[in-house]
This record gives sequence, C-alpha cells and structure tokens, in this order.
Amino acid sequence: MNALQTMDSVKVDPMKFRRALGNFATGVTIMTAQNAQGEKVGVTANSFNSVSLDPALILWSIDKKSSSFHVFEQATHFAVNILSGSQIELSNKFSRRNIDKYEGTSFQEGAGLAPVLDHCSAVFECERHQIIEGGDHWIIIGKVVNFHDEGRSPLVYHQGAYSGVTPHPLLQVKESVEMTDIGEMHQGHLHRNVCYLMSRAFKFYQNDYIPKQLVTGFRTSEARLLLVLGSGTASSKADLPRDIAMPMHEVEQSASILEKDGLLIESDGFYKLTEKGKKTAHYLFDIADSHQNEVFEKYSENEKEIFIKILKDIAGIN
Repeated sequence: MNALQTMDSVKVDPMKFRRALGNFATGVTIMTAQNAQGEKVGVTANSFNSVSLDPALILWSIDKKSSSFHVFEQATHFAVNILSGSQIELSNKFSRRNIDKYEGTSFQEGAGLAPVLDHCSAVFECERHQIIEGGDHWIIIGKVVNFHDEGRSPLVYHQGAYSGVTPHPLLQVKESVEMTDIGEMHQGHLHRNVCYLMSRAFKFYQNDYIPKQLVTGFRTSEARLLLVLGSGTASSKADLPRDIAMPMHEVEQSASILEKDGLLIESDGFYKLTEKGKKTAHYLFDIADSHQNEVFEKYSENEKEIFIKILKDIAGIN
C-alpha cells in the first residue's frame, strides 16, 4: 500500500488524530464578539492563524455544535485576544460552559462592540470577512481593522497542557559567549536575580525530565493528571485545571483516554484511579523521584529540604 494514503482511504480515529495534532505547539487565544442585541460570547481557541498581510486577514475555527457560534455569525466584528503567560485562569474560565464568562473579567469594547480583554500579549480587532464550512467546524476569516501589540510573553499550548516560552537549550552556547560581553557587574546582578534563576533552572530540569516521562507513552497532560490524582492534591474536579495547568476540556479529554485504558473512572463527578491507574501513577512518581534524586545527589538532605521549603513558600503551598 502506498505510504502516502489519502485521508479518505483511511479511517481516522478522531481522538488519536487530536492527540497527534497536540504535538504542534500553539499560542492560546480567547475569541470574543457581541451582537446587536448585546449578547457577548467568548471562547478559548488555539486554531488561530494568519492568512494574508495585504489585506490583513486572519482565521480561526469553531465547532459547529458551539452555542456561541450564532453570536459570531451575527456580530459585525470579533476580537482575537492572544493570552499572556499570566492568563491561564482566564483561559480556563472561557473554556467552561454555562457560566457568565464576563463576570469579573476586565475588558473594553472595541470595533463593532467586540470585547477587548485587558493585559493580553496582543489583540486583533477584526471585521467579519467570511465564514467557510470546514467539516465539523466553521472557519471564520476576519479582516483586521485595528491591533494592539503589548509584547507580553505569550501562553503556549503543547500536548494538551499549558507551557511558556523559554530559549532553546542549544542557544545556551551562544548565550554563554554573549554573556562575557555584558560586563562583570551586570552579569553578577543577573545571576542573583531569583526570577531569572528559577526560570533557567526549571528549563534545565525539564530538559532531562520530560523525555524520561514521555518514554512511558503518556502525553504530558495525561501524565500530569495521573500524578495529581495519585497525590490527592485536588479535592474536586474544579481544582484539576489549576493543579495540572491545562484547561478543563483537555482534562476531560485526557481522562477519557485514560478511562479507555482502564486507568481511571469517573465517580460522583470526580475522577478516581483504578488499581491499574494507581500502579501507573506509582511508576510515574518513581521516574519523577529518580530524576529529582539525580539532580540533588550533590546536595545534603538538609539543603534539599530548605530548597523545597522555599519553593513551597513562594508557590503559596502550606
């Protein structure tokens, strides 16, 4: 059989297809609109992309079953709010259903009354240009009439979990050379900056740890869900997006995959690990503990405990 089979000749499993698509890292947006009747809607989406520079066109897609589509269809304009790295909670809020998403949300009205959210990385105010049918989604094309570039570091979405932007490890060689040109005073100051050190330490820690975790065959989101359920830190389903750092729809998607594998069940509105799931979580904890022990092997137990205590204090964990 030809390796380059067409999609029509192969039965595609939607769940596996979505899981494969998750390997493509994207930004996170909240699409907002308001119709003439004053109905405001907003949905979290990562399907945003540019189409044309001249004229300035962008697109995104929305599920045909979405209850918000009728407002996007009626509204003359919509806004693309590209979220910053500090807006995970806002992303989770706008991914939920059956709540007033604008209650307590800071925003201004932009072109065509489209809500423009505050403190984003960037915002594109768009005139609705065209709506095209695309399978089980509607593809909405917008003509940009105004935009705001705030330059904040964006929120990133990869393998079903939130992430952030950090320099690639291979760039460290270049960075180490350039650092010599800065001057001893500034270099010393940077190397005593807690934010810089924590960010760099986390990046280097993840570089070696994540590949070990991925060898198990679980995506980052699935592994995080197993670890959180195994540790018992989340007392309700609503706590999971916070503890796993991913939106509720991805929590539910990961839970569905793990449930099919017999690793968890949903009971009383919450997820519980099966015996197989507990053993798998224990295996993942062993990987995490092993890596942690490797990192801390040159430090005393007392130094390790002090470090953990400081991290818990900064993270607000009692």
